[in-house]
Amino acid sequence: MNALLKNALAVTAVAMAAQASAQVTFYEQNGFQGQSFTTSRTVDNLARRGFNDRASSAVVAGERWEVCEDARFNGRCVVLRPGQYPSLDAMGLNNRISSVRAVSRNARIDDQRYAPAPVAAPANAQITFYENEGFGGQSFTTERQINNFDRFGFNDRASSAVVVGEGWEVCDDVRFQGRCVVLRQGSYGSLRAMGLNDRISSVRILDDNARGNDRRYAPAPVAAPEPVAAPDFRPRRDERLFEANVTSVRAVMGTPEQRCWVDREQVAQNQSNTNVPGAIAGALLGGILGHQVGGGTGKDLATAGGAIAGAAIGANVNGGTPQTATQDVRRCETVPNQRPQYWDVTYNFRGQEHRVQMTAPPGPTVTVNAQGEPRK
Repeated sequence: MNALLKNALAVTAVAMAAQASAQVTFYEQNGFQGQSFTTSRTVDNLARRGFNDRASSAVVAGERWEVCEDARFNGRCVVLRPGQYPSLDAMGLNNRISSVRAVSRNARIDDQRYAPAPVAAPANAQITFYENEGFGGQSFTTERQINNFDRFGFNDRASSAVVVGEGWEVCDDVRFQGRCVVLRQGSYGSLRAMGLNDRISSVRILDDNARGNDRRYAPAPVAAPEPVAAPDFRPRRDERLFEANVTSVRAVMGTPEQRCWVDREQVAQNQSNTNVPGAIAGALLGGILGHQVGGGTGKDLATAGGAIAGAAIGANVNGGTPQTATQDVRRCETVPNQRPQYWDVTYNFRGQEHRVQMTAPPGPTVTVNAQGEPRK
């Protein structure tokens, strides 16, 4: 293989690696709050992903991304550089993004197409945890060390994660105790393979001492799979709406949860440390007393019995009080989840029965379109 071909392959490999690391995460609310949507691929219509016109803030990693206010990259488009955008209001795109795609590293972009500079050039330390595998459910994002997730209501709840920038160390006990694993930049669709599903209690940026220890690293991250599209219940333009009667509502409870705590208990220490001097003195005293009662063979038996009894008594002199120590004991129990995960709703429209899952209980009717599809 000649040098020219080798160089060409090297350049291609670098370009492919850079493209693979390109990732953008949109958040439903300003300041990276609310529901989120992460992609590493082109999405020409966010309505299919349940996130059309919902983005209010964003985090861009790796490469630049072009975002447009209409599907298939029509309408007004803006290019976002790597970094954090706590609000899309300044560029007039709050709740208006409908399509998104990565921009090639070699592409020349007119300065007028760029959004205002991000708050921080690439997020050097950020990690987002998701309640469900595949980046679903509630999420929690942090850029700083968390000693105890209990204080943030996310202890033992993470099932998937997205790491931007630096690596992070995650541990299954508070204050970085227990088993700890290092997550590199990338997407982890499931924490189950590394034994950390619903077990993370503390997290911090990777320290210098951990960088050289390969055994502490989790399996290599993979490209984030596209989340299952959430249904879009918002009314379409000029869509006629109707009210359908609700016929049944069933609350579906969440799966049981394991709750753990630490009790401080007193436990008896090892009792093998017999009071040897006391035992010897007791044996001598017991032998003397035993020798004074009985006669002949009986006297010998009484002497032996007195020695044994005296030894037992003497062993407990000044050493008979049980010694105790205090230690932490971890206990766990499985408790039912008292919060409904969703409501299974059945309604009737024009003589046909429909079912839908809702995050809140409905009223006596459900708003639907002419096809019976629910609308907010």
